[in-house]
Amino acid sequence: MTEVVERCGYVAIVGRPNVGKSTLLNHILGQKLAITSRKPQTTRHTMLGIKTEGSVQAIYVDTPGLHKENEKALNRYMNKTAANALRDVDVVVFVVDRNRWTEEDQLVLDKIQYLKMPVIVAVNKIDRLDDKKELLPHLEWLSNQLPNAQIVPISSLHSQNLTALEELISSYLPEGEHFYPEDQLTDRSSRFLAAEIVREKITRQLGAELPYQVNVEVEEFKQEGAILHIHALILVERDGQKKILIGDKGERIKRIGQEARQDMEVLFDSKVMLNLWVKVKRGWSDDERAMRSLGYLD
Repeated sequence: MTEVVERCGYVAIVGRPNVGKSTLLNHILGQKLAITSRKPQTTRHTMLGIKTEGSVQAIYVDTPGLHKENEKALNRYMNKTAANALRDVDVVVFVVDRNRWTEEDQLVLDKIQYLKMPVIVAVNKIDRLDDKKELLPHLEWLSNQLPNAQIVPISSLHSQNLTALEELISSYLPEGEHFYPEDQLTDRSSRFLAAEIVREKITRQLGAELPYQVNVEVEEFKQEGAILHIHALILVERDGQKKILIGDKGERIKRIGQEARQDMEVLFDSKVMLNLWVKVKRGWSDDERAMRSLGYLD
């Protein structure tokens, strides 16, 4: 009888902002875990997404997008977090767009091109190409930049070619016992996931109306019978931002709450009673002490 060899390892998903890293993680896991929006820099923290399938456990590290802006403490934190994620992983998946290359893509390339561990370039959003031949010059250029990397064209959103990507990742993982129970999906707490869901709805609803200086803290997370009670505080930096967030007669905050509650009920498999309120905390995103108290810089 052939002995089954267990494999287990860490896989960093890196790339510039808004290239589809969190969408890729969610589709690999088959469950929405990382928040997504069209707005760059939605992801702020690293988060582990754990997928155990038979003898293979892949521990995905979703990272903030590496970006040029470095003025505020929050931007510096996100860049440092993304760079640190590359230190102790076994495989790197570099997500790029199907036919677009930016200075921020180059920033990521500069960080990963001399890494010793295997690198896979996932060329995303191929579903948006009318003719797949358009992809060939870009693939050739990428293979010249990273001659030792494997290149896999994918569509995260439509789960195209993700099986091939996962098989390649599995082949690179080291032999060893699994680090997590097979039913564990993430290293993050339910409170953290609830706060992220609220932040996603804010980011999606407000688009360019509200800058990035929004933070969500869950102050109460309590199951009482069949109902999960969640109280969340939304921090903004200015009175005008608070007014935008609440909206006319409270309509906007109400809509944000409704959409967040629906996602929470699916994630936590429970009826949810969600209360949101908004508070002004001036300059928190450029104050390292304030950021530390909010769970950043730890």
